[in-house]
Amino acid sequence: MATLLLLRHGRTTANADGGLAGRQPVELDDTGRAQASAVGERLRGLPLAAVVTSPLIRCRQTLELALPQVTPVVEEELTECGYGTWEGQPLKRLAKDPLWPVVQQHPSAAVFPQGESMAAMAARAVTAVRGWDARVTAEHGPEAVWLACSHGDVIKAIVADALGVHLDLFQRIVADPASVTAIRYTPLRPFLVRLNDTGGDLAPLVPPPGRRRRRARRPVDSDAAVGGGPGGAG
Repeated sequence: MATLLLLRHGRTTANADGGLAGRQPVELDDTGRAQASAVGERLRGLPLAAVVTSPLIRCRQTLELALPQVTPVVEEELTECGYGTWEGQPLKRLAKDPLWPVVQQHPSAAVFPQGESMAAMAARAVTAVRGWDARVTAEHGPEAVWLACSHGDVIKAIVADALGVHLDLFQRIVADPASVTAIRYTPLRPFLVRLNDTGGDLAPLVPPPGRRRRRARRPVDSDAAVGGGPGGAG
């Protein structure tokens, strides 16, 4: 199966001010624009078979700066969690809300007033990326690399699914602004290849041509490398 690169949008004005943007049209701040340009340098040269994005402007701005030559496909199911009445409020104030401990410790039970449940957010996001991954693999082969730009909680939920851990543990996962997380789906299980990478070389995520041809014929891509394996450059 293909390799998914999950890109979180760059820092926004809400991030800088300590607020919860939710689905509001919050844009990147100067730091976020610089982050987007920097991650673009890391992505440059990668043969991305597809680029999809949350419809929110902060994700679209990130891709405009990072991959200006690409026209991404908008995927509604990758939008931010619907935080309902929590949107636009300072996190310090929200931390006093009775729902806050549920969000922190039992997020699978969290339902935001006039908004979405975290479980529903996770389900739609995972379904979307797995569907896209299957299409990319069918159209471009099992060694294709594709990118999806989304939001912190959405990315954390997708990572939790890839790790096979309950959504109640997803608050242990970190996805910083403009970070890249890589997941390789296989017929039997996903592999988390990178997590919250904000400066590493992304080129090793693309197998060299010779390795591509060999791996495409192997039936054991779901096997883990006993002992750790040689890494992407091996």
